[in-house]
Amino acid sequence: MGAGYVDALVKSNKIMAATLFTEDLERSKEFYAGVFGLPVHWEDADSAVFLFGDTMVNLLRASNARELIAPASVGGPQTGARMQFTIWADDVDAVCDELAKRGVTLINGPIDRPWGIRTACFADPSGHIWEIAADLPKS
Repeated sequence: MGAGYVDALVKSNKIMAATLFTEDLERSKEFYAGVFGLPVHWEDADSAVFLFGDTMVNLLRASNARELIAPASVGGPQTGARMQFTIWADDVDAVCDELAKRGVTLINGPIDRPWGIRTACFADPSGHIWEIAADLPKS
């Protein structure tokens, strides 16, 4: 497999969409609209799509996920975190203050990390982890 294969596989070096499995589509939809202030871009009875810039976040009823990923199994919401989204911000603390106003409870943070960033994490209603991050000021 040569460079042509890689070029065809990764056309734009961007992730087009992330599909998140949820047991409660309505609650997740309300969370994303309220926390991120985004309108639903597209929806049907089993999914709702939000646009984060050029990336689609598709909320899909977990009961419909099986056919999408079979023969792999769909993990439950209590099996522990298996991924994390990171959003860059200018001021992690200011974003955390706004999240608190929107009823979001932080999992951790804000924390200054030894690799040079300040972070804080929270979860959506289905347990998907979101991180807010910013570079620490250079000293």
